[in-house]
Amino acid sequence: MIGSLGLSKSYNGWLVVTRWPEIVGEQIAKRAKATRFDNGVLFVVVEDAAWRQNLSMEIDNIMAAIRKYPFGKVIKQVRLVGTERGHT
Repeated sequence: MIGSLGLSKSYNGWLVVTRWPEIVGEQIAKRAKATRFDNGVLFVVVEDAAWRQNLSMEIDNIMAAIRKYPFGKVIKQVRLVGTERGHT
């Protein structure tokens, strides 16, 4: 039914958001939280600039972990954002 309504991409994107700790592990999930999915982009709020830098170097591994799940194939980009005002 979800597919027939054209909602499967959105639904699958939100599955990545809700299952983020399972996908990336608790260590990363404690410091970086997937908050939303929009048009193929997964937005992840990262607690500080050092972690953002670290995760930016691991983006290929994160994408590979996401795409291991059938629903993860809708993610085209992961955007790491800070907690600074205007970024959440």
